[in-house]
Amino acid sequence: MPTVIYLLDSTVFIESARRYYAFDIAPPFWHALIEYADNGKLQSIDRVKVELNRLKDELTNWANGHFHQWFVSSDQSDVIEAYAKVITWAHAQAQFTDRAKSEFAAADNADPWVIAYSYAKGCIVVTDEKFNPDIRREIKIPNVCRGPAFNIRCIDTFAMLRELGFKFR
Repeated sequence: MPTVIYLLDSTVFIESARRYYAFDIAPPFWHALIEYADNGKLQSIDRVKVELNRLKDELTNWANGHFHQWFVSSDQSDVIEAYAKVITWAHAQAQFTDRAKSEFAAADNADPWVIAYSYAKGCIVVTDEKFNPDIRREIKIPNVCRGPAFNIRCIDTFAMLRELGFKFR
């Protein structure tokens, strides 16, 4: 049976660093991310790292200094093919505003790439974005993942930690 890989979205890192697991109060969380990544259970993509680099803060330093090797390349033919499907799907959805579609497809947005990578590689998406069936002004990762076009498993950070059996010690 293949190893389940959790693919982390930017929100996992950002929300954790700014809210739940700040570096100064929850170092075991950050050590665990490295340990799980080192064991092949989680990773992220290069485009998420680019988003984190724009923050220019402690999280940026941690990502570049401790997690850098687990930001995998999204520049792979199967991922690029999946990305085209994700963007085509998004543009075909009447539910979303034109601005939402444009922002989703923006070159600096990692979200469609996270979805595409997960779709192409069979990963579980981990994001702290919330599913909203009525949303119009943004295209959220869980909304794309849950749809019948992709049917990608999408969970939040807490669900991932439970599934991995993480405990603060």
